Amino acid sequence: MNIRKMAVLAGLSVLSLMSASSLFAQEGPAWPHGEVSLQGTGFFTKDTQNNGTSHHSTNTGGFLVGYRYHFNRWIAAEADYGYARNTQESFTSSAPFNVQANTHEATGELVVTLPTTHKLYPYVLAGGGALIFDPTGNAGQSVQGAAWQAKGAFVYGGGVDYAVARHIALRAEYRGFVYDRPDFGLAGLSSNVVAHTAQPSAGVVFRF
Repeated sequence: MNIRKMAVLAGLSVLSLMSASSLFAQEGPAWPHGEVSLQGTGFFTKDTQNNGTSHHSTNTGGFLVGYRYHFNRWIAAEADYGYARNTQESFTSSAPFNVQANTHEATGELVVTLPTTHKLYPYVLAGGGALIFDPTGNAGQSVQGAAWQAKGAFVYGGGVDYAVARHIALRAEYRGFVYDRPDFGLAGLSSNVVAHTAQPSAGVVFRF
């Protein structure tokens, strides 16, 4: 599985659908076209094991900021930036390796709004982007020589908005990331395995 190719193809798909959606002459959304969201997130990565090396990432929290533009009542495009901090741990037969890193996410998604019920607006999303792992360099938290690393990621998920007013909504969301686990340029962390991170979140949406 080539995660970089998947992320690029997903990103191109989003752009092509955005272009096609702008040509649709359909009814507009029940709220203004643009919206900005701010969410608190969890960041939970599944443990992996390969070639005698076990990998674990500490569970953590962070935030997610996004901008979504609705082409019509069904189709929207979204761009997001997220941040979290965790520690990548690798256990081998010789010694453990730990790297504390700031994790930045930059993604773009196609969003499809599902049929609504009263004030609830459910949706699904899919797209691609990058996860950037930047070692903190804090004493005792990282091995020497760890370098920052960007990994292409496929992102999928869904959520629901609850409209409390025309320009304000509450959001609950789940995102999943699929990507190559980072090794920070360290042979002891290299495993050539695909990682999965779950990112549940909740926050507020401002529409305009």
